[in-house]
Amino acid sequence: MRQIEILTKQTANTYEWVNKLIHSIPYKQWENTPAIIESNISWQVGHLLISFYYHSIMVIVGNQKDVQPSIPLKEYSSLYTDASPASSLAKVNPEVLHKHVLFIQQKSLQILESLSDMDLQKNLEPTPYPHPIAKNKLEAIEWNIHHTMYHCGQIGIIRRVIDKRFDFGLRG
Repeated sequence: MRQIEILTKQTANTYEWVNKLIHSIPYKQWENTPAIIESNISWQVGHLLISFYYHSIMVIVGNQKDVQPSIPLKEYSSLYTDASPASSLAKVNPEVLHKHVLFIQQKSLQILESLSDMDLQKNLEPTPYPHPIAKNKLEAIEWNIHHTMYHCGQIGIIRRVIDKRFDFGLRG
C-alpha cells in the first residue's frame, strides 16, 4: 500500500470518529458550554472545519475556489480559531455548520486521493500564515490526523459532561 493511501485511510478514519461523536449529540445541545471545560460542540466542529481546510486542503493544493462561495471560511476562521467558544455562541446554526464540516471532509479526502507519494515530500503551498508544525505536505497531513483525534477527545469529554458517556458501540 502506498503511503498516501495509508494517510488517506487514516484521515477518513479520524473523520469517521468525529462524525460518530457529533452525530450522537442533538443540535440543541451543541452550544451547551460546561463551565469546567469552557468549550462546546459548535466551537469544536467549527474549529475542525477550519483546521481540515487549512491542514489538508489549503497548504496541500492551495485555496479552493469552489469552497469559498458556499462556506464562509473567513467568518468561520474568526469565530473558531482565535475567538473563545463563548464569543461564537448563536452565530452559526449548528445544522448548517454540520453540513459544512461534512462538505470540507469530502473535499479533503478527494484532494488526498489525488496525491502521489512523491507529492508528500513537496513544500507546502504558500499561505498568509506559516504552518505551525509542518514543513512539507506529509507533515501537514499527519498533523491533521493527530489534531483531529485530539479534538475528538475534547468532543467526547464535552458529550460526557452535557449528557452521557459515548460507548462507541461497545456495549450491547
